[in-house]
Amino acid sequence: MTLFRKLAGATLAFAVVAGSAALAQQPTFFRIGTGGAGGTYFPIGGTIANAISAPPGARACDEGGQCGVPGLIAIAQSTNASVQNNLAVQNGELEAGMTGASTLQEMYFGQGKFEGQKAEKLRVVANLFPEDLHLVIPKGSTLQSLADLKDKRVGIGQAGSGTQVNVLDMLAAYGVNRDNIEEAELNNSQSAEQLADGQLDAYFYAAGWPVAAMVQLASTKGMDLYSMSDEEVAKSTEILTAYVPSTIPAGAYQGVDHDTKTIAVSAILVVSADQPEQLIYDITKALWNDNTRNLLDSGHAKGKQIRPETALLGIAKLGVPLHPGAEKYYKEAGLLK
Repeated sequence: MTLFRKLAGATLAFAVVAGSAALAQQPTFFRIGTGGAGGTYFPIGGTIANAISAPPGARACDEGGQCGVPGLIAIAQSTNASVQNNLAVQNGELEAGMTGASTLQEMYFGQGKFEGQKAEKLRVVANLFPEDLHLVIPKGSTLQSLADLKDKRVGIGQAGSGTQVNVLDMLAAYGVNRDNIEEAELNNSQSAEQLADGQLDAYFYAAGWPVAAMVQLASTKGMDLYSMSDEEVAKSTEILTAYVPSTIPAGAYQGVDHDTKTIAVSAILVVSADQPEQLIYDITKALWNDNTRNLLDSGHAKGKQIRPETALLGIAKLGVPLHPGAEKYYKEAGLLK
């Protein structure tokens, strides 16, 4: 063999190896739709994105590096929350999204305001944590009942949010609607600012407590939370079937020294049925490893409630299928028969 042939052969071999290495290092981007920066979805989504990521070239988990899915770069994207996230996942504009269980159920089955518009590609990865419906009012103000919101300036949540859809459905039972309130379609941070400035009399927001914008509001201008009557809780959970009775404990926010009776819905992580089974299996496995547990426990307070033993809580009743990759993991882990 001539020297030229040897060199050519070595060059070709190197090119094949280099090409294979380059191919192996191609990143997979995975966008997770969350919510506004002042809510709970965004910080929790950021923690999950960090936990499941392991960019090309990153140190291996057993060497002190990231313990996510090799080659995966997950990104938490701020959105208008549930409705927008579900639509974006359904349409392939996002790889994953966080959503309230009630909105997920209605959109998957094409019910309520989504009649005839089934989002049939939505698939569940995990139940995450309970989201409490907050009705925030100025410190020192009084509200006797939900019906008393008539003729008031009320934040009903962003257009495209599950909060808005559910709040309007609930308030209709008390004779409150867009025609007899001055509604404001704002995110949580904007609502908190307008309440502090006297531009709102009340606003709704469904999220896991403590909510960052409310923590700031409570420690500056002050605020209070409306506590539902037992009758309002019962009636509201009858209307919003995915919700359950809940309590925001005294002291969750500075100056709110009473337990607040309310209703809550589960936050769910969803993906599209089009996502590869192996990828979602790997992501689900990474979501429940020890490294992720440490990140969740040291981050937002709601992270502590995101646990494998509650990952499937209420999912069967919800009726929205698990993604096959997630289902495979839960069966292997003994969490699903």
